[in-house]
Amino acid sequence: MSREGRMEIRFAGFGGQGVITAGYVLANAASIYDGLHAVMTQSYGPEARGGACKADIIVSPDAIDYPKTSNVDYLVALSLDAYVTFRDQVRPGGVVIYEEDLVDIPEGERLPGVRYYPVPALEAARELGAPLAANMVMLGVVQAVSGAVSLDALKEAVVERFPRFRDVNLRAVDRGVELADGLLLGG
Repeated sequence: MSREGRMEIRFAGFGGQGVITAGYVLANAASIYDGLHAVMTQSYGPEARGGACKADIIVSPDAIDYPKTSNVDYLVALSLDAYVTFRDQVRPGGVVIYEEDLVDIPEGERLPGVRYYPVPALEAARELGAPLAANMVMLGVVQAVSGAVSLDALKEAVVERFPRFRDVNLRAVDRGVELADGLLLGG
């Protein structure tokens, strides 16, 4: 974990992409299944679907004294607007993980000292026959890239949240881990 063990992760996109759900699952994985301290805050526009939304998760082995993010370690951008809105809050040395079919970031708009990982989450979810599981693919990527929570804890939190759809969501998490392994190995 970064900065004395505290890690700040922001999922951002638009309503209907499962941004809030992904944040909820990650925070539960950390606090309930990994025994860490975690908080999640969320915000979204007044629209039921299509409006901007974000979920901020702070994970720490120590008590969290302030529940708001100040320097985002990992920005997961599921829309271009989300990237443009929140890129300046990514700390130097941070990471941007983005949905490659929805977010096109020209080289000139990338932050210096920040690593960028394009992820075909929508495509991967469609291949699994579950386009709504793209957020779970991204969770698998976040787990593998950040190590914020253990894979076992993440899977337990997924099963708890989606008992009826556990298998497809677990496959989506596994696919995200596979994609992250390819990104981290440069392939």
